[in-house]
Amino acid sequence: MTLGFPNPSRSFDETRNAVRFIGHDGMFEVPFFIEAGALAGPLRAPGRTGPGEADCLAAFDAARSSIHEVARKAYTQGRRPSYTLTAADFR
Repeated sequence: MTLGFPNPSRSFDETRNAVRFIGHDGMFEVPFFIEAGALAGPLRAPGRTGPGEADCLAAFDAARSSIHEVARKAYTQGRRPSYTLTAADFR
């Protein structure tokens, strides 16, 4: 099977400072996190310390297809209990 993202749900995980989303490989759920720093590039504005929850979720929605592509690539590199995507994954 291949990794798909049939459920568009995502949420902000304050503890991890990341957006959480779920992929599916057949009947298996695969949890992913994308760090706020990976979403922060276009959100950085003068005087801001970092993106908030609403900013992160909006940035995730705007870049959903590219985030899913990077998640698929990370998934093919080895099975893990969860995957955390960082800014380095998008270079």
